[in-house]
Amino acid sequence: MGGGIGGVHGPTLTARAGAVPGPARPRVRRDHPRERIGTTLGNRSVHRRVGHDDELAAHPNSEGFPMKIGIIGAGNIGGNLTRRLTALGHDVSVANSRGPESLKALVEETGAKAVPATEAAKGAQVVVVTVPLKNVPDLPAGLLDGAAEDVAVIDTGNYYPKERDGRIDAIEDGGLTESRWTEQHLGHRVVKVFNGTYAQDLLERPRPAGDPERLAVPVASDDEAAKQVVRALVDELGFDTVDAGGIDDSWRQQPATPVYGLRAGVEAVKRALAEASPERPAAHRA
Repeated sequence: MGGGIGGVHGPTLTARAGAVPGPARPRVRRDHPRERIGTTLGNRSVHRRVGHDDELAAHPNSEGFPMKIGIIGAGNIGGNLTRRLTALGHDVSVANSRGPESLKALVEETGAKAVPATEAAKGAQVVVVTVPLKNVPDLPAGLLDGAAEDVAVIDTGNYYPKERDGRIDAIEDGGLTESRWTEQHLGHRVVKVFNGTYAQDLLERPRPAGDPERLAVPVASDDEAAKQVVRALVDELGFDTVDAGGIDDSWRQQPATPVYGLRAGVEAVKRALAEASPERPAAHRA
C-alpha cells in the first residue's frame, strides 16, 4: 500500500483490497476553480447522518466556508487531500520536508498555498499530519502554535517497523497505539482517520450520502468535539464514518487488522473493527 494507503511513503505493501496504482492527476478546469473533483458534493450543511449511526453536531464553521486547513506531508494521502479539499473550496496550506519550492506543481494544480511546516497550522481549524511515523519526532517544535484554539488534528500515520520506520520501543514494548505515540510527540490530541484508505480512492470513490457504493472509514479520537468536526469533513469528502472509539482503541484500525484497506460500507466496517485482535502480527513487529 506504499503507493496508496494512508500515511505510507515507503515500499509497496500488499493490502487485502489489492494493489492500487499511484495517484493520478485529477481533471481540473482551471478557469472554474470550484469545478474540480468532488464538487458534486458541494459545501453542504453538516446537519446530516454520518455512518447512519448518529447525528453530527454542527460544524463550527458551517456558516462561513471555507475552512482553513493545514496539511503537513504531501505524499499520496497529503497530496490527494490537498486536491480534494481545495476542490471543495477550503483554504489549504500544505507543507513538506523539502520546502515550499518542491510543491510548485501541486500549488499550480490546486490553488493551495505552499508554506514551511512551521506555518502550516497558522490559523488552521483542521491540521492533517500525514508523514512517515519515523519522522514524527523530527517535526518542528511548536508545530501547532498559532492554530485555532479548538483545532482538530488528523493523524493518518501507520507503523511499518520492517519496511520503513525501524523499531519504536514505546509501541513494541510500551504497548502504545501508533496514534497515542504520535500524540505524545505532537503534544496534542489527534483524530485517527484515513490511515487505511487508498489515496486514489480519495479522488475516485467519493459518493453522495445514501449511495449504496459509498465507502466508510473508521475514526478514533479521545477528543469528541474534534472527532465530530473530522467526521463532518470526511462526510463532505464523500465517505461515511464509523466511530471507532478512543485512541487506546485505535489498534483496531492499524495495519494488518481486518478493517485496514477494507473498501466497504458502514456495517462491514463495524464488523471488521469488532473482529480485530490486539495481537500485532509478527510481520508488523520489529
